[in-house]
Amino acid sequence: ILKSHPNIDEELLDLLLPKKPPLMQYKVGPHLMLYCRLPQSQEEEDDVSTGHEPVFFQSRDGPVLPTLRLVHKYYPDFKFTRVTVDKGAIPFVIGGANIMCPGLTNPGGNMPEDDGDKVGLEKGDGVVIFAEGKEHALAIGTMKMSSAAIRSKNKGIGIEVVHFLGDGLYQTKEIS
Repeated sequence: ILKSHPNIDEELLDLLLPKKPPLMQYKVGPHLMLYCRLPQSQEEEDDVSTGHEPVFFQSRDGPVLPTLRLVHKYYPDFKFTRVTVDKGAIPFVIGGANIMCPGLTNPGGNMPEDDGDKVGLEKGDGVVIFAEGKEHALAIGTMKMSSAAIRSKNKGIGIEVVHFLGDGLYQTKEIS
């Protein structure tokens, strides 16, 4: 998790995932690992039954990524690696479409800056996707090419969307 989101330090991660009770791991289908925790506060326990709350997931051999519910609950306190897409991409991303390079490079789109030889985002990095002018994240994805390549080519798929508003994982509030 710290490797996927370097802006999160160990202290913040301990707040998200306390040592007790332990994190539960579920295999969902052939390619998805779901990491869940018990509700932490009395308010959460009253809202949710004794099931486990999904907080992170891993698709195939990709990075461990937060669920949108976790991002919505703790953002902006936790600095997940983020990108912003322009307004024109919003309906497509909400439908689960991958993010094309122009959606990240057009006015309104934003990615971490490349600093000389250091690339802002590498291929395979996990990102939380926000939309221009919107407060909450609308998807989670992995970079299909580096941010430098996206800026130079400006063609093709830049981010593969693996979790979005309204998908099955977003609708899953607990696992019993």
